[in-house]
Amino acid sequence: MVRPLIGLTGGRLYGRDIVGNLDVLGDSPVDIFYADYSRAVIAAGGIPVFLPLELDPRDAVDKLDGLLLTGGDDIAPGRYGAELGDHTQLPEPTRDDYELALLSRAAAQKVPTLGICRGLQLVNVHAGGTLHQHVPEHAFIEQPGTVEQHVVTLEAGSVLSDLYGATKPVNSLHHQSVATVGADLQVTATTEDGGVEGVEHRELPIVAVQWHPEMLTTAATDPIFRWLVDCAGAN
Repeated sequence: MVRPLIGLTGGRLYGRDIVGNLDVLGDSPVDIFYADYSRAVIAAGGIPVFLPLELDPRDAVDKLDGLLLTGGDDIAPGRYGAELGDHTQLPEPTRDDYELALLSRAAAQKVPTLGICRGLQLVNVHAGGTLHQHVPEHAFIEQPGTVEQHVVTLEAGSVLSDLYGATKPVNSLHHQSVATVGADLQVTATTEDGGVEGVEHRELPIVAVQWHPEMLTTAATDPIFRWLVDCAGAN
């Protein structure tokens, strides 16, 4: 079996943001993503490929078998018709533009796509949905990502319930969440307080979760990465 290529998104820093880096490299751009994502993709049988911001989204997606939209900073509120809230991070318009373009191309080509944390929020905003800009009760950012903070309930008959069963304990590092659900998306995972923890497209191979499966101790065997790789391999 040929191992499918899975595109991974990430953020951009500069040399000056890296402690101990040479001063002369302060203005040099640095693309980053957390290796937990690539390790999980490799363990599931895929080949992770980082997607730099300069790569044309059409060229990228047309060469890929699957797409993984990773976590990161907040999406600009203007993308869903809101003003910048007091607790919302400053926008990264280049990353927003790039990932929304990637998702548009992936949807048009029916490329299997997995969204994680920011990735779920991006899927929702792309579909015309909105976000709650601050839900501090879900932001356990002072504890390791391996800690399971609450249990989510999974909708019967969904991809997520097929993968995990009726419920699943998850970690929780987000301070934003889905408010209005985007068009053609179905909520398939929720918390006890009604928070949206998982969405799936009704027609396309797009699944997104609000938690971070790549950080849990079960990441190497987490079925959601196997779902992405298997769907990508069959695409």
